Amino acid sequence: MALPQRPVGPARAGRPRHLARTAAALAATLALLSPFGAAGAASATEQDAPTADVDVRVNTQASLGRLSDTARGVNAAVWDSHMNDPEVAALMKTADVGAMRYPGGSYSDIYHWETHTAPGGYVAPGTGFDAFMGTVRATGAQPILTANYGSGTPEEAAGWVRYANVTKDYDAKYWEIGNEIYGNGHYGSGWEHDDHADKSPREYARQVRAYATAMKAVDPTIKIGAVLTTPGNWPDGVVGDGDPGDWNRTVLSEVTDVIDFVSVHWYAGGSDTTADAALTRLTRLPGELREVRNQIDRYAGADSPSIGIALTEVNTNTGGARLTARPNGLFAADAFMTALENGVFNVDWWNTHNGPGEITTVDGETDYGDMGMLSGGSCTGDVCQPAANTPFHPYYGMKMTSELGTAGDAMVAASSSAQEVSAHAVRRRDGRLSVLLINKNPDAARTVDLEYAGFIPSAATPEVSRYARGDSDITDVTGSGASASQVTVPPYAMLTVTVTPQPGTGPGASAAGAPGTPKLEAVTDSTARLSWEGAAGATRYLVQERDGAHTRLVGETTGTSVTLRNLPPGSTHTVNVLAADAAGRISAPSDPLTFTTGTPPDAACALTFHRDTSWGNGFVTTVSVQNLSDTPITGWTVDWDWPTDGQSVSSGWSATFQQTGRHVRVTAPEGAGPLAPDGASTASFGFVGANDGPNPDPTSFRLNGTVCSGG
Repeated sequence: MALPQRPVGPARAGRPRHLARTAAALAATLALLSPFGAAGAASATEQDAPTADVDVRVNTQASLGRLSDTARGVNAAVWDSHMNDPEVAALMKTADVGAMRYPGGSYSDIYHWETHTAPGGYVAPGTGFDAFMGTVRATGAQPILTANYGSGTPEEAAGWVRYANVTKDYDAKYWEIGNEIYGNGHYGSGWEHDDHADKSPREYARQVRAYATAMKAVDPTIKIGAVLTTPGNWPDGVVGDGDPGDWNRTVLSEVTDVIDFVSVHWYAGGSDTTADAALTRLTRLPGELREVRNQIDRYAGADSPSIGIALTEVNTNTGGARLTARPNGLFAADAFMTALENGVFNVDWWNTHNGPGEITTVDGETDYGDMGMLSGGSCTGDVCQPAANTPFHPYYGMKMTSELGTAGDAMVAASSSAQEVSAHAVRRRDGRLSVLLINKNPDAARTVDLEYAGFIPSAATPEVSRYARGDSDITDVTGSGASASQVTVPPYAMLTVTVTPQPGTGPGASAAGAPGTPKLEAVTDSTARLSWEGAAGATRYLVQERDGAHTRLVGETTGTSVTLRNLPPGSTHTVNVLAADAAGRISAPSDPLTFTTGTPPDAACALTFHRDTSWGNGFVTTVSVQNLSDTPITGWTVDWDWPTDGQSVSSGWSATFQQTGRHVRVTAPEGAGPLAPDGASTASFGFVGANDGPNPDPTSFRLNGTVCSGG
């Protein structure tokens, strides 16, 4: 939603039964599933190696999904006179950029593609659609095009599809309907242009259907995206006058049958706009993206896996921390990989060029107050940026992620013992393993011990790429002392370490291919039935549950389905499937599946958790509980666990509240009468809650220790 600061435009834009097996096969399987592989150790650390202060664990048997060909993207804006400079395509191609979004944030809702005009805004020469597509093709990328919702029509959007894909054969696949339409004034704050008399989410949903119908009539192969708010960010949870729910719930309830993806934006935000604060706030992003998927699951059901998530704008801040300096390079790398590991197929940096703002000094360098990847060559007073298209640090952050992996490579789980050192890992299609380490400490180098699960590194010297103080580009520092088991990351720096597997080990040694992504066929309060597409060469399949970078075997079968049993009600699980060949060698993992069990339908109690109102970072909830057993209950307690760390009870009434960590216990008020049997009476209480980030409802409630139905 960020806008350029030059030229001046609008104020804002932009458990199952195990099969019998021989002792030898069991030993082989356990060896392959052990934290260190069949060799029993990741690799020997040299005797004179320094003492590590960070432990990073990489589990190649815990897949987080595959990198798409549109994984890395950037925004391009029609007010940017340097948008189509030849240097732009060359730089983006080098960084393996696969997507370019046009015509630029909130300009999308005033821009008319055919006349190349944006009434009320500035349009730079040479930035028309065909010129943009020239840059897209020279980059080897795909366009992500935002149809004008604010002042456009379905017919205008259909005309654009016809011109792009019929007349010009551009094969433009991804089309969003509007930019940040929830910012049209319906909730009080309005930066997004919207000429519709009805600015409600229900009207937007109706229009999405009309746009999708008109556009797919021209080209039924295109993908249509609807705009959602990001959970935990305003106006998430706010219900407007006359609306049946907040923006996301209203829109999704009416469009999941006509859309192919949703578009969300994420800026670090917050009142503390320092670089370090922005880096810390990235810990919120996984939970917020999980809640987007939960919301899609709720309304699309079995069709949910076919609806993708695109993070079409990301940066540190739209306000204070408009950084070009080194920490925003670290942020860019961390943000791209964090989002991709948490279920999005595309991440687009805001912006290619943006424009200078407040001049400050960050990490000993001039910071131009610009949110761009590349310099626009502009000035603030007598302080001028470097020559146009000179890369800023965020460009190198994005480029470093291309050192980690490219389209088709599998992201795998990695965990770090230190919050200030981020770790991301990718298993390459050729069998190599790449690990990206980001040291967010500006003052101290960090020595990292690397531990592997499901992977045995060879004795060969790893390839190492670095971006640190003093480096003018991603620098090859192979042979600088790093080993497969230990590396030292300079302060405020990034390293990508690529190791080769020991010959005869890893998925490449297995005659079995990777199984298909598991599907949830049925789920109850305590069971889940999964199925998957079989793999050539497989003799049996292993189902593993992931917890961070750790996995445990929860199911095994010779078929392509399994029922997991004895699952806790209201619990969330992420699983992968692996195939074993006749020799017991394990394949690469499938892509992951995440599911949540329900509550028992025949429970001895029933509970209703009703969100009365929300305002972005707070909410009011009323809870009602009934005793369905045949005996009265005197002295009741209700317990639940919040799904995320940022949720809490601030104050309440008609009960006593206590929270420890995520756990909440509510106790009946003094003098409360018994809960009558057979649902003959209801106990109700309420509270004001707070949320710092996403605000999903709890999934399981207990009355005096008994799991209730409902929620």
